[in-house]
Amino acid sequence: QVHIADFCVIESDVIIGRGCRLEPYVFIKRWTSLGEENEISAGTALGTDPLDKNFTGERSYLKIGNRNKIREHYTISRGTQPESETVIGDENYIMTTGHIAHNCTIGNRTVIASSALVAGYVEIEDQAFISGGVVIHQYSKIGRLAMVGGNTRVNSDLPPYFLYTGFDVVAHGLNLVGLRRAGFKAQEVSALKNAYRILYRSGLKLEEALARIEAEIETDHARHLVRFVRSSKRGICRE
Repeated sequence: QVHIADFCVIESDVIIGRGCRLEPYVFIKRWTSLGEENEISAGTALGTDPLDKNFTGERSYLKIGNRNKIREHYTISRGTQPESETVIGDENYIMTTGHIAHNCTIGNRTVIASSALVAGYVEIEDQAFISGGVVIHQYSKIGRLAMVGGNTRVNSDLPPYFLYTGFDVVAHGLNLVGLRRAGFKAQEVSALKNAYRILYRSGLKLEEALARIEAEIETDHARHLVRFVRSSKRGICRE
């Protein structure tokens, strides 16, 4: 069963999965799909046309997974290029009065707090925490279980598992609270602390630091960290 409250507008070519709840004044534009058990709060607009001067009106998509909570007065755009898509995964908590732009990819179980602005083509991996008032520049990538402090300007890639703050974003050690909540064991946290020291404080050139992490820290999390940094196109945030 789907619950649709008063004054909602749902265009054609929209899919709404079982158990979704739409509060009053939700607007869902065409070519948007929602999985199951999503909760969409009042005044939210989903599948809006991209805020991109290159958009020419062709069909593109917004695809939202399952069990997401999207709170009041939020906007999420579909893709710019024909047949492209914006993708939101599962079990995300997206708070009030913000925007996720065209062609973004949001993973699972992230938190995006109030008034955060996520520009086009941004990627946010699973379980990242984006605090209130954060602005994320287009094409930036934020790693798994990274935490970005409030009012931070993100204009580079942020490797996973670490904590970031500052108007011009800088790294500040591990996201210890997030790692513990995610069930990381003491030895896993210790290994990531060592990886952080090698990456940011060893004085080694980047590729040398990554090679040392690979040689000395043989964990899945360290391997994910190395893959993330090597794949960065914008360059990673520094300490």
